[in-house]
Amino acid sequence: MDQLQCGYQNRSDRMVILRCIGPDQFFMERVVFPVEILGFEAPAASEVQIWSHSLGGPELIERFQAEQLTTSLEVEWPQSA
Repeated sequence: MDQLQCGYQNRSDRMVILRCIGPDQFFMERVVFPVEILGFEAPAASEVQIWSHSLGGPELIERFQAEQLTTSLEVEWPQSA
């Protein structure tokens, strides 16, 4: 399965959770701190969700397709194992 090189920057002032859900039981979840840039690999058909926490509990803030987060520059992201 081809992996996309993706990047996400948390531009909020709060910590968020990035969840990436893809085909063949692919799942990744990471904490992203304010202004942090997270580089990651994901299958092309993956959905990326950004979650925060409010007074009412977990809140879905944004939703993307992995293709929307592909890096356009040649960046040396760490390779997954």
